[in-house]
Amino acid sequence: MNLNNIENVIYSVIEKLNKTLPKEEHLEKSLLAPIYGRNGKLDSLGLVNLILTIEQQIEDEYGLKINLADERAVSQKNSPFETVETLTNYIAILLDKQMNN
Repeated sequence: MNLNNIENVIYSVIEKLNKTLPKEEHLEKSLLAPIYGRNGKLDSLGLVNLILTIEQQIEDEYGLKINLADERAVSQKNSPFETVETLTNYIAILLDKQMNN
């Protein structure tokens, strides 16, 4: 699974999520789009929804199980959930680690 595949999954989930959010809370489909944190559009419940939906879509489309909200994610100095790009890179690291074990 390459970065483009991961981005496509995230963008697909953003589209689904945006349908449930007020227009002013919509997430952009851009690598630099803020997701969570100081400039993010999502609250903690919205982030959980995004994470669970991404995990499910990756499992459904690629047969790979990942856990995005593990101890590693929350213990990092810079959150992997800040932007679409940081989330894409974090997912790539988790999938690479899983495939090489």
